[in-house]
Amino acid sequence: MKIAIVYNRESKKVINLFGVPNREKYGLAAIKRIANAFRKNGHHVIALEGDKDFIDRLEEFMPQVIKGERPGIVFNLSYGIQGQARYTHVPSILEMVGIPYVGSGPLAHSLALDKVVAKMIFRQNGLPTPDFEVLDAPGFTVPDITYPLIVKPKNEAVSFGIKIVNNERELREAADEIFDTFGQPVLVEQYIDGREINVGLLGNNPPEAFLPAEILFGEEGPPIYTFEDKTRSSGREIKVVCPAPLSDELTAKAQELGRRSFEVLGCYDCARVDMRLDADENFYILEVNSLPSLGEHGSYVAAASARGLDFAGLVNHMVEVAGARYFGTPQPSRFKTKKSDSGELIFSYITERRDRMEHALQEWTAVSSRTSDPVGIRSAVKELDSRLRHMAMRTVTRFTDERSVWTWETDAGFNGGTLLVGHLDVPLEPSIPVQVFRRDTEWLYGEGIGSSRAPLVVLEFALNSLRAHRWLRRLPVGVLYYMDEGRDCRYSAEIIRKATAKAKRVLVLRPGNPGDKIIIQRRGQRKYRLLAEGRPLRLGQITRKPEVIRWICSKLQELADLSCRKERIAVSAVDIKTEAFPMLLPHRITVTILMSYPDNGVADETEEKMRKVLGRNSLRWDLDLVSDRPPMKERRLNNKLVKDLAEITERWGVPFFHESSIWPSVAGLVPSSSAVVCGAGPVVRDLYTSQEAVQRVSLVQRALLLAQFLAKDIDKRSSRGRT
Repeated sequence: MKIAIVYNRESKKVINLFGVPNREKYGLAAIKRIANAFRKNGHHVIALEGDKDFIDRLEEFMPQVIKGERPGIVFNLSYGIQGQARYTHVPSILEMVGIPYVGSGPLAHSLALDKVVAKMIFRQNGLPTPDFEVLDAPGFTVPDITYPLIVKPKNEAVSFGIKIVNNERELREAADEIFDTFGQPVLVEQYIDGREINVGLLGNNPPEAFLPAEILFGEEGPPIYTFEDKTRSSGREIKVVCPAPLSDELTAKAQELGRRSFEVLGCYDCARVDMRLDADENFYILEVNSLPSLGEHGSYVAAASARGLDFAGLVNHMVEVAGARYFGTPQPSRFKTKKSDSGELIFSYITERRDRMEHALQEWTAVSSRTSDPVGIRSAVKELDSRLRHMAMRTVTRFTDERSVWTWETDAGFNGGTLLVGHLDVPLEPSIPVQVFRRDTEWLYGEGIGSSRAPLVVLEFALNSLRAHRWLRRLPVGVLYYMDEGRDCRYSAEIIRKATAKAKRVLVLRPGNPGDKIIIQRRGQRKYRLLAEGRPLRLGQITRKPEVIRWICSKLQELADLSCRKERIAVSAVDIKTEAFPMLLPHRITVTILMSYPDNGVADETEEKMRKVLGRNSLRWDLDLVSDRPPMKERRLNNKLVKDLAEITERWGVPFFHESSIWPSVAGLVPSSSAVVCGAGPVVRDLYTSQEAVQRVSLVQRALLLAQFLAKDIDKRSSRGRT
C-alpha cells in the first residue's frame, strides 16, 4: 500500500502568514522512524509537510484509482500551520479531495482541541471531569473554585501554557501570560491532587483500550506534565510506567472511561485520554488527545508495547484499523477468487503494479526511435523482441520483414484470434525538441509517450498479467508492430493487410481520445505533392503569366474551397517550400496537400476537381499522390467487439465511449472480414506536440481492459469444462 506521512515541522508554505501560529512539531527522527516501520512492512512511503502544496504532491504519489482498487492512505501527524482548530486543517482537505487517512476527522479534532466544549460534552454524558470556568479577557472576575487551580489555554495541546496557581495573584499573572502569548480565552480548572493516568485507545466500534499508563514526576517540579517535560527540556526525568499499578477494578474503570470519552467526541482509530486519580480513587477526565504522540518515550507507545505491539507493529496496526473503517477489511483487499475468475486475478496483478508501469513508461520514453532514426528504431525493436520472447512469444516470419514490420504470436498462434497492432516509431520531426519524462498529478509527459510508449506499456503489462497466471501460451494472440507511422505506413501497409486478415479481431493500440473514447470509424487521408514551376523573375518585372507564388496562393484557396462538411471532405495545404535564384523571385514551389475523405469514391471525385482547379490559367504543374491511408468504416462485426469491451469497463467502473475521428490509422487497412477498433491505448492529449501527455489513471484502465478482453477465452473454456 502507498502511505503518505503528512506532518508539520518547518514549512510555512501558505498564501499569507497570520493568526495563531503552530508551536507543535514532530522531530525528523520520529518521522524517519515511522517511515522505516512502514517500509519494513512492505509499504511504499513518502513523507511530506502539510502545507498548501501537499495535495498536489499526494495526487502525484497516489493518483486516481479505479473501482475496486484500494487507494493509498495518509498517516496524519499534522498539527497545522496556523489559525484556529489547526488539527482539523489537513483532515478537512483530505475529506474534500477524497483521500483516506489515519486518525480522527475534523469534527472530533475540533471538539477535543476545544477543552471547554469537550468538558461540557463529558458532563452531559455523565463522565467525571474537574470543575472549571473560562476567562475571556484580562480584568476577569475571579472564579469561585477552590485553590490550587490549573490554568491553560482553551484551545491548545501538548501542555502549552499550563500552570498550577495557588492564589489570585498567580492566577492573574498566568492568565495574562496566556492572553498575551496565545491570544485566546483561558481555561481555569480545579487541580486534582493525585496520580496522572493515561489510557491509549486503538481501533473503532468499539476501540481497544490499552492498559493504563502512569506518569511519574519525581520529587522536583510541579506534579503535572508540562510542555518542557514533553520536549525533555525541563531538566527532570519523567517516567512512564505501564501497566500502571492499579487494581483490576480501577484498571477496568479507567479503560471504560477512556473508551466512552473517545466515543462521545466521535474519535476514530487512535487517541489518548488523560486522567487524574485522587486519593479516594476517583477518576477525573482532563482531556482527549486526538493526535496521540508517537514519541518513543511517550505513554501511548509504552502502552502499545505493554499490549505486545512494538513500534512498527503499532503504526502498521493504526493503518489497518483505518483501512477497516474505510474499506471494511483491515488488510489491503485480496480477492477471493475462483480459478475461472480471471478478471479479479488480472485486476490484482495490474493495480498492484501501478508504479512499475510508470517506471517502465519512463524507461521507454528514454529510448529514441523517431521515424528518421533507423538506429534508434533498431534498438527499440531489439528491446521489444526481448520482452516478448520473455513472455514465450515467437516471431512470425511470414509477417516480419525486419525493416518496417515485426510480428510475434503465442504458441496458439493468432489465426482466428486477436491481433494487437501498434507502432514503435515516434512520428516527430527532428526539429522538435526532445521531451524528457516527467509527471504531474494527472498526466505523464515524455518523448512519444502517448503516440507510441504508453500503448506499448499497456500491451506489456496486459500480456504479463496473462503470463503470470499461465494463460498466455494458450490464447490465440498476435502482436504486430510497424515502424513507419511517420511515413504514412508506405512500407508496412501490405503486410498489415495480410496479417490482419488472419485475425478474427484486431485492436489497434493507438492512443484513446480525450473523454475515454475509442474509435469505431476513421476517415481516410491522401497526401499529395504539388510541384509548380514558372520563369525566374526580377522584382517588379512585368510578365503575361503570373508569378508562381501568386498563382499557387490563389490555387490553394480554390483547393481549400473544395472542402465540404456535409460530404466530410477536407482539403488543405500543410507545407510550402520555395526555390529561387539569388536576387530573383521564386520560380519553383513544392506544396504538400492533405485530403481527408470518407470513402474512395468521394476521394477520387475530389481529386478530379483538384486537377481541374489547377488546370485553369495554369503554369506548369504536377500533382502526385504520395500516400493514401484508407478509411476505417463502420462494420457490423464491430458491434460484438465494442459490446465485449463495454461489458468489461462496466464491471470495473471504467469510463468507455466511442466516436468517429478525422485522423487516419492502420485500422483502415484491416479487411472487412475482421472486427476492428482503434484507440485502445491510454487517453492522450496534445498528440504529436512537445506537450504530449498520457492520463495516468488511463494507463491502468486500458491495461486492465486489454488483459481482461484477451482472457475472455479462458473464462469461456472454464465454463465449458464445468458443464
